[in-house]
Amino acid sequence: MKCRFPQIVAALGAVIVAGCAYRLGPTNGSEARSQSVQVQLFPNRTIEPRLSEPVAQSLRRQLAQEGTFRLASRGEADVLVTGELVRYERRPVSFQPNDIIQVRDYEIRLTAQVKAIRSGSGEVILDRQVFGRTLIQSSDDQGSAERHGVPLAADDLARNITSLLVDGKW
Repeated sequence: MKCRFPQIVAALGAVIVAGCAYRLGPTNGSEARSQSVQVQLFPNRTIEPRLSEPVAQSLRRQLAQEGTFRLASRGEADVLVTGELVRYERRPVSFQPNDIIQVRDYEIRLTAQVKAIRSGSGEVILDRQVFGRTLIQSSDDQGSAERHGVPLAADDLARNITSLLVDGKW
């Protein structure tokens, strides 16, 4: 029987090196939770009601889970995130196989104009449109289906905003 000790050591070394390459927390070089962020409620400029709260809740939750920032609810924060919801769209993405008019699935797409400003200097960290989306199935009660889809689109929007804030080169 051949000794496999060198192969085991090499495999273990590769696992350790690969583990060291992965980094938890901020990817922009800052220390975890060293900066605070405040998220303001985004005014809803769309024709779809009740979008501001799910977006704010999702964004706050996503920022808290990600770990780069501390959430600040009152007072001065290092970064202030503002924005407005500018577009809500429902697009058909698939149709019934035997009926090309009847929609089977829709994509809900929520677009926000997001701005993040460093409080002390007024430096604009982020100023761009960001979108979130989700798929919903067509149903007899389309309004209910969309109400269930809005939090999912808000979660996707929050992930995209958080990614831009965390991976920024500031």
